[in-house]
Amino acid sequence: MNNRHYNIYFHTHTVSGIVISVVLFVIFFAGSFSFFRDEIVNWERSESTPQTRELQLNFNDALQYLDKKYVLHGRNITISKPSIENRVAVYMEGTKDKLAPKKQQAGDFFYLDTKNYKTHTYEASYSLGELLYRLHFLAQIPYPVGYYLSGFTALFFLFAIITGVLLHWNKIVSNFYMFRPKEKLKTLWTDAHTALGMIGLPFQFVYAVTGAFFMIKLLIVAPAVMALYKGDQDKLYKELEYTDADYKFENKKLANPFDINELVSKTKKNWADFEITRVFIQNYGDANMHVLVEGELLSHKKFTGIGKVVYRIADGKEIAKKDPVAQTSYLDVVKNVLYRIHFGDYGGYALKIVSFLLGIITCFVIISGVMIWLVARQKNNMPEKKRRFNNAVVRIYLAICLSMYPITALAFIGSKIFYPLSQSGLYAIYFGGWLILAIFFILKKDDAFTNKFCLISGSILGFLIPITNGIVSGNWFWTSFLENKFQIFFIDVFWIFLAAISLYTAYHLKPKKAVA
Repeated sequence: MNNRHYNIYFHTHTVSGIVISVVLFVIFFAGSFSFFRDEIVNWERSESTPQTRELQLNFNDALQYLDKKYVLHGRNITISKPSIENRVAVYMEGTKDKLAPKKQQAGDFFYLDTKNYKTHTYEASYSLGELLYRLHFLAQIPYPVGYYLSGFTALFFLFAIITGVLLHWNKIVSNFYMFRPKEKLKTLWTDAHTALGMIGLPFQFVYAVTGAFFMIKLLIVAPAVMALYKGDQDKLYKELEYTDADYKFENKKLANPFDINELVSKTKKNWADFEITRVFIQNYGDANMHVLVEGELLSHKKFTGIGKVVYRIADGKEIAKKDPVAQTSYLDVVKNVLYRIHFGDYGGYALKIVSFLLGIITCFVIISGVMIWLVARQKNNMPEKKRRFNNAVVRIYLAICLSMYPITALAFIGSKIFYPLSQSGLYAIYFGGWLILAIFFILKKDDAFTNKFCLISGSILGFLIPITNGIVSGNWFWTSFLENKFQIFFIDVFWIFLAAISLYTAYHLKPKKAVA
């Protein structure tokens, strides 16, 4: 590689990495915990649920209960299970009957408990698992700024990955095996950055591509909407199968009774190892009522196998059917594969744990890259003003990034002690505490102290998490294991191991003086 190309790749890699470093760290740190979103939610609520995404609900009883509370006639109702918990998501559109009271013409969204049919608003059922999941794509920043910021961060991260590989291409094998902890500080950070970056390279590449796709796909398809569909966005979504067929509301009462449970059971029997994940009811109680029952094959049977059946309730006939075995389209593969490899929901706990470790390794790669940038600029021939500025930049970076660990552990304790916490309560604990801690470290002006304090305090709080859970709920991790409450048991043991590793790391850190 000639010097010109090397300099182009080097500066592109450095600039793109430094610009996105803080945001990228937040995305990967929160995203690593998001692999256990369902476990965190159930741990917080002291609940345990079967490890399946299938809707386990008595639809007839639930709809009768909701009909008394909301009046369902003429509504479109979607029942789905976005996560593994004891609640399902229910979205009701307003009734199509124009003569109905205004209250019935308004839509609503809530979560429904599958056991007692108690409804929960989104704000009331907001959990720490949801906070961390949404933080990993910056959803707390008003839409669409947060989404686009995370999407473009993923895109710049892709540039950093590609240019990093090109930089090390000639020595990619030899550099991978090279680690010199006793050399000067820049060498130490460079070796760690290169080796760990190569270990996590496939993981990082996948998440850069899929993250950019999910967050900025609207910008990607915008030219196609204008050119091919003449601005008709609804037509595009229909062809991409993001929306379902619409059936006319006749405003006539349905003459015959209907049984949603029977339709769901009938659909499930069509294919072996098929799980029902969504039920969409159109024109509830109307003469032209239709029910769509959708699901997918278990991932170990077929990685992408989406099937559905549409029933016309008036005569009980199937008017549309999609076979998950024989009718898998290219579109299904693209949408489902990108989703699955991003969320890692197909390999059980082993894949989740490996993904978490690779996410934390990526966080270290980001931090080491920032430290390389700093150490490389601490030269005697550099003006003192620039050196102080560089130190201040890195101090702010480290304060924001490293303080996420103890604050996340503290949020686990707070969410358990003060359960149920509302969305605003969780925000106060997490973001308020994060801000205070970051300001403290910035004013302290000691990077070594910041690093050690975050590791030790995070470890202590991590050990307190299973203790707090045992005291508050009585679910000590050994009793959870014996009672087969595996999700609760997993989070407690997970924090014990994580706290032990970070505490071991903190006490084996030795300060190393920078060499100009």
